[in-house]
Amino acid sequence: MSILRLTCSPQGERSESYLLSQHILHHLAAVDPVRATEVTELHTNSLPHVDEEYAITLGSAVDPEHQEGGSLSLSQQLMQTLAEADYVVIATPMHNFTVPSGLKAWIDHVVRVRHTFQATPEGKVGTLKDRPVFIAMSSGGLVTGGRARQPDFLTPYLRTVFATIGIHNLTFFSVQGTALGATTREAAQQDAHAEIARHFASMK
Repeated sequence: MSILRLTCSPQGERSESYLLSQHILHHLAAVDPVRATEVTELHTNSLPHVDEEYAITLGSAVDPEHQEGGSLSLSQQLMQTLAEADYVVIATPMHNFTVPSGLKAWIDHVVRVRHTFQATPEGKVGTLKDRPVFIAMSSGGLVTGGRARQPDFLTPYLRTVFATIGIHNLTFFSVQGTALGATTREAAQQDAHAEIARHFASMK
């Protein structure tokens, strides 16, 4: 079983989103305990943004014959890693109502015309096989429920992005209110852990 985990927080393995993703990985390993679990780790904060050659290529009718170095080569590697994963786990904070810049850089590399989607008269058509994607999200404020005071552009954006490349099976878990004190944060952690356990119990 191949799992691709994206760690998108500047706090890395100390972040709430990463810790939440650990619970997801634990439950994923139990889904099929017979198969060995191989986790490919990718920290998106180390990814460069796309470069000029990449932008020119996307605006061209065909790809260049040789893609050595630069954004195009990295894009090819990232798309292959995504295509080979049975599951994807994304550990991400919400930054300014949406995805952090590192995750956006990864998206720009893997959402690529003639590779992960085709441009047709009817719109963009994804070419990747659908697979489960689990998003472990953290936010300083509350984005759902009656006490929510900020919008959530992250969830609909990720749904749209993945649908563009053919992936529709997205499940979101969140720890919200991390900036509202220890009591709120700990309650949110417990709720998220319980929700993860219920979700995977329903898969058995």
